[in-house]
Amino acid sequence: MAFVLMSTTDTPLREHGPPPAPALSRRRLWSRLVVAGALLALVAVFLWRRDAGGATASRNRPAARTVPVVTATARTGDMPIYLNGLGSVTALNTVTIRSRVDGQLLSVNYREGQLVGKGDVLAQIDPRPFQVQLLQAEGQRAKDEATLKNARLDLERYRVLVAQDSIPRQQLDTQLATVNQLEATLKSDQAQIESAKLNLTYSRIVAPLAGRVGLRLVDVGNMVHGTDPTGLVVITQLDPIAVVFTIPGDQLPPVIAKMRIGVRPAVEAWDREIQNRLASGTLEAVDNQIDESTGTVRLKAIFANPGRSLFPNQFVNARMLLDVLHQVVIIPTAALQRSPQGTYVWVVGPDAAVQMRNVDVQHTEGDQSALRQGLAAADVVVTEGVDNLQPGTKVATAPPGGAPAEGDGGHPAGGGGRDGGAGRRSR
Repeated sequence: MAFVLMSTTDTPLREHGPPPAPALSRRRLWSRLVVAGALLALVAVFLWRRDAGGATASRNRPAARTVPVVTATARTGDMPIYLNGLGSVTALNTVTIRSRVDGQLLSVNYREGQLVGKGDVLAQIDPRPFQVQLLQAEGQRAKDEATLKNARLDLERYRVLVAQDSIPRQQLDTQLATVNQLEATLKSDQAQIESAKLNLTYSRIVAPLAGRVGLRLVDVGNMVHGTDPTGLVVITQLDPIAVVFTIPGDQLPPVIAKMRIGVRPAVEAWDREIQNRLASGTLEAVDNQIDESTGTVRLKAIFANPGRSLFPNQFVNARMLLDVLHQVVIIPTAALQRSPQGTYVWVVGPDAAVQMRNVDVQHTEGDQSALRQGLAAADVVVTEGVDNLQPGTKVATAPPGGAPAEGDGGHPAGGGGRDGGAGRRSR
């Protein structure tokens, strides 16, 4: 009976497995406690760091957002109005030196590219043939003078004889005609002498004007002729010198109005990059028609050129002073902003807050603009850093060429915009 009861009791124990050992239960309990403690520690560290970071951010956050900008101050002054045109330098006179007599070229008395004065001897043609011609003409004149002297003596004798009725009147008239004929012959002889002297003078080739000689076209020893097409050398006048430039035809009326009252506008010649002024002159003439293909008209200005800063066929930019605006408000052109409603600027107030203000632009010349209305002298306008501005925005300002103070986000002045500029407006 006891055997049966033990069998009944052990059967369910074999079905559900033996009970766990006491050591294994304690290890599982300790593992669970360690994991739970680690999780609590991680949560505590996370919460502590979040609170500390929030406090630090709160301490470092500025009280108000500022935008770095570059500013300029409006001023009152005079602004010139220029008409600009493309042009080229042109010599007032260009002379091709040619021989006026035939002969052999004996010498060249200039260096290529030399500056010569008016009357300087440039070349010498063999003068001996013309000296011989002069001697022949002078000899013929002496012969004819002797003949004329004898004819005049005969004429006086014939007059006495006619008065005595010793010879016929016809003989006196014939002698008088002979004297007149010899006098005409003397005039012809004198012309031959002057012609020989002129040819002798032409054998010395001199400069007809002051200027720069070009490259030599004929070498010494060659025969030269008055009909040679190329000539000996070319001289260009450099002082004074001219600039021919063009302006649009619709800008011509004010120029004509100036010329009509006798005012010749001042003209400046600038280099290709419009960085250096080369010379200053005055307007000389306006062409008589507008070019139909380009719609432009040609103008000619005269420049004193003692320093030879202008050279024939040199490309220049011509700036003609048409008028001057007196005592107008002037601001940098970079400050002008445009919207569908018109042109405006950002004005910095005494509290360093900016406001939009509409302006009326009268004239723009280079990087300066004159205003009809909208601003007063001493108003401060923003020239760089306008991208992030809104009415009422606080700004950290700096003058042109300076670096504004660092603003929101710690960006340095001039940073945060395209091409390294703080919202620099593209023009």
